[in-house]
Amino acid sequence: MRGFVASALKPRVMFVVTEDWYFWSHRLDLARAARDMGYQVLVATRITEYRERLEQEGFVLCPLNWERGGVNPVREAKAFLALLSLYRRQRPTLVCHVALKPILYGAWAARVASVPGVVNQVAGLGWAGSVDSWPGAFLHVILLRMLKWTLALSNSYATFQNHEDARELSDATTREAARAEVIHGSGVDTARFLPSREPAGMPVIMLASRMLWPKGIGDFIAAARLLTSQGIKARFVLVGMIDPENPSHIPESQLREWQAEHVIEWWGYREDMPDVLASAHVIVLPTYYGEGLPKVLLEAAACGRPIIATSIRGCAEIVRDGDNGLLIPPRDPAALAEAITKLIEQPELRARMGARGREIVLERFSSQRIVGEYLGVFRRACETSMPAHAAPRGNNDRIGRSTEPFMES
Repeated sequence: MRGFVASALKPRVMFVVTEDWYFWSHRLDLARAARDMGYQVLVATRITEYRERLEQEGFVLCPLNWERGGVNPVREAKAFLALLSLYRRQRPTLVCHVALKPILYGAWAARVASVPGVVNQVAGLGWAGSVDSWPGAFLHVILLRMLKWTLALSNSYATFQNHEDARELSDATTREAARAEVIHGSGVDTARFLPSREPAGMPVIMLASRMLWPKGIGDFIAAARLLTSQGIKARFVLVGMIDPENPSHIPESQLREWQAEHVIEWWGYREDMPDVLASAHVIVLPTYYGEGLPKVLLEAAACGRPIIATSIRGCAEIVRDGDNGLLIPPRDPAALAEAITKLIEQPELRARMGARGREIVLERFSSQRIVGEYLGVFRRACETSMPAHAAPRGNNDRIGRSTEPFMES
């Protein structure tokens, strides 16, 4: 442990994330705040297109050559050993594991390597939350049990994006010791995602996500076909990247086929999401994926757009039925079509729901608030492993734990 304490003048926080694009999209604000607080920030991830941008931020890059698709015992063992070697070389003060695979491998590697502080960020259950077969259900049970054991490791802290995940995956000991906390998603930059007037012309109904079947894209297509057959005039738009390593991805050929049939428009991957959302009238996410708290729903609400989403964990944290949007049952294209029709036919309801969504984001989901809550967890994790006077405090010292009860529903 002496080697770790010796570096206390400049604590090192290492983010472990599967993909650099995910880190850039979902953890950049937190990493910047940690850097500005006095941490040296290391990013362990698979590097694709974001190397230059990450280096310009002053982050130390630690490339990981792992794959997300499938389960291969040899490959998974190599992934664990790669993390163990990395922790022993870099000797971070604190590691922050984001999502399931980094948590399951990284938390145990950190224990073996005697990393002083560990924060495990559960960003939803992903594919494990949307199993459709009995083998998948069996693996789901095993995975959840392994995850719960992992999150209960001593000297580690866990954060969850919704209360359902927290209840299912944390135990009484971690809750009583204040080592488990609900922090709502990644937050949203309310100075960048701003309300705007609806565009003129035919209503644009938009689904923005990765192109995965469990995101409800098939239901969106079915609803679009149904409404078109009923004479409803609207443009149905998909926005998002293809993720070929995910077994549930939708091939580009299928997306092109839908476009050729004039069922939908597919705009592909876009980084200018404030402008993209401003071009829509209604944002939908008929997901049955294992969501944490979908970032696009926060961004849509911040932009003053009404939301239609499924009544599942994560979505229900931001969408209040009849207030800032509409909740529908999962896997129900008819219900989705009915909700879309309601908002198309009532522009005054769209305006009211959009304004209310902006208010809710400002009250509870701004990136400033969410980042402050994460930094409070970082601080507590550091203070358990190093002298209190050496833990970075910066200008966020007034922001600590979430003020909301852990078990609030």
